[in-house]
Amino acid sequence: MLFHNITYNIDVNSEEDFLDWMRNTHVPNVMMTGFPKSFKILKLLTEIDNGGVTYSFQYFFDSIEGFEVFENDYLDDLNDAVDKRYRGKYVFFPSLLQDIS
Repeated sequence: MLFHNITYNIDVNSEEDFLDWMRNTHVPNVMMTGFPKSFKILKLLTEIDNGGVTYSFQYFFDSIEGFEVFENDYLDDLNDAVDKRYRGKYVFFPSLLQDIS
């Protein structure tokens, strides 16, 4: 199983709106692509005071092939939607992880 992890640090003044929009709009749009099989939303508790709050959005994929189709066909538009709404109020970094347990 693969995990596509996207870590966002959002400005504290935008946190409530960001989390609401991500839960009710963005994550459903990601899941509607049909490629992630499930997801988790996690909040970082060991935050350094930097004026932001950090969340991790984890999407679970069955195969690298499914992730690659998702990445090539959907990911740019999904990222653009976040950027359009929160430009200048967040930073993010993605990572792809493999479960080896």
